[in-house]
Amino acid sequence: MSVSFEFFPPKTEAMEATLWESINRLAPLQPSFVSVTYGAGGSTRERTHATVARIVKETPIKPAAHLTCVAASCAEVDAVAKAYWEAGVRHIVALRGDPLEGIGTAFHPHPQGYAHSTDLVAGLRKIADFEISVSAYPEKHPESASIESDLDVLQAKIDAGATRAITQFFFENDTYLRYLDKVRARGITIPILPGIVPVQNFKQTANFAKKAGASIPPWLAERFEGLDDDPQTRRLIAATVAAEQVLDLVDRGVRDFHFYTMNRADLVYAICHLLGLRPKLEKEAA
Repeated sequence: MSVSFEFFPPKTEAMEATLWESINRLAPLQPSFVSVTYGAGGSTRERTHATVARIVKETPIKPAAHLTCVAASCAEVDAVAKAYWEAGVRHIVALRGDPLEGIGTAFHPHPQGYAHSTDLVAGLRKIADFEISVSAYPEKHPESASIESDLDVLQAKIDAGATRAITQFFFENDTYLRYLDKVRARGITIPILPGIVPVQNFKQTANFAKKAGASIPPWLAERFEGLDDDPQTRRLIAATVAAEQVLDLVDRGVRDFHFYTMNRADLVYAICHLLGLRPKLEKEAA
């Protein structure tokens, strides 16, 4: 059984404190890696780099830095990748990235930039021997014409050098398992980690899911109905839903999970506990 966690770089001192509380809480579970998201624009890039560099220096965790093609030339992206390597980062999550105008709008590559994630993966391969994770979409990418064309893109990313895929979040396990069957039928053998999101805020998650092409099943909406002003109960429901999802996947043979933490450790830590993961405490000296 292995787990990995995703965080986003903090924008304020308070958010930074919450992030590091979460990292320190989850680190003893010995995740296989933790990823840190990345947005277009100088300040966000700098926060991502600072967070990843601090993880390298202050924790035993292996960080994976997100890198996108958005609003940057190939030379600028390559420079960021080289800086990560020099900082001790050996794992990149390579993504095209969301359009500057937001999810659902048209993506326009930088005139001198990487056009899509496949090009980015190939570029990273030329820079250093990175471990490279890419995205996968159990319900297909919103811009893909079909699931088959989406699988063609995944294959192209693997051919370019990707070593792992992490899925968009989903709530119906059959959706992920059917997708995995199609991936394996293509002869694709790299790990396809299921992306799990414990729903901290249902309305926010539902809005993002609509833009990202992830479906919200009616039963999930019903579970959160009437709880808009009751965050404490929402959290209990969120823990129950995520635990049920993960334990069902375990029963069906899944052994590796990637959690979108939203920089909060408590729900994810509880789910990992249910999975049988315990802090690895150093033995006291005799």
